[in-house]
Formats: sequence, C-alpha cells, structure tokens
Amino acid sequence: MSKSGVSVAPECIASFNELKLKKEFKYIIYKLSDDYKEIVVEEKSADGDWETFQAKLMNAKSSHKGREGKGPRYAVYDFDYELAAGEGKRSKITFISWSPDEGTLVFPRMTYASSKESLKNALNGIAAEVQANRDDEIEYATILKDITRGKR
Repeated sequence: MSKSGVSVAPECIASFNELKLKKEFKYIIYKLSDDYKEIVVEEKSADGDWETFQAKLMNAKSSHKGREGKGPRYAVYDFDYELAAGEGKRSKITFISWSPDEGTLVFPRMTYASSKESLKNALNGIAAEVQANRDDEIEYATILKDITRGKR
C-alpha cells in the first residue's frame, strides 16, 4: 500500500507479467479507480503504434468533486529499438508516469504522485523509468533518447 493508502489491484501485476513474459501486449495504461483507492488497468494493447498510445495518455481525464481535468496516468511500454552501428536490437520495458503540468486537478495529481512507487515496486522487471509532465516529454524520440542513454 502506498503513502496515500492506495493499493495495487492484482490485475495490474498479472497484466504486466503477460507483457513481460508472454509479450502479449505492447503497452498497459494504469489509472486510479474512481474512488482513488486502487490502481487498476485502464487499457492494454498489442498495438505498438506510439501515436495511438501517446494520444491515450494525453487525452486522459480525471475528475474529483464534480470537476474534470487532464488525467495523470501510469503506463508500461515495451520499447524495441536498434543500437547504433548495427549492434543489434534491444528491448526495454519502460515505466512512464504521465502527469501534465497544466490542466490537471490538484487532488488527482497529488494522489498519483504519492502512489507511483507502490505500482512501480509491484512490477518486477522494469528496465527504465520516465517522468513526463509536458507534451514534448512524451514524444517517442525524446523517451527513446533518454532510455538508450539510461537517463530519467
């Protein structure tokens, strides 16, 4: 359980293991339940199209006390990439914490921030982590550059 009292649903771990071990999915998007008590799977997909995945994060919504704003999300994406100089292909399972700086309600943003470690710790086998708060930080080239250099 996280500092915020939020728990991780067993489905989160099971879905991650299907991505990691069986390669059934390219990505999983996680969200907080409507009552902000549990992290749940919002969507999982075998579609590796980055723009579709990115749009789902950027268009996510959260509500609290009758107000709606941009929605923070957690995600896991299985990045495949080529090494420079023809050294072969690599894959990195990357944990992404998406929390837009603008348009996000305070309560969801704070709850996501204080619950992130619980989910991350429950998902055994994450190779890289990215914290993205602006649209340019969720661009494929930006994230790929960071994970291949071991940053973020």
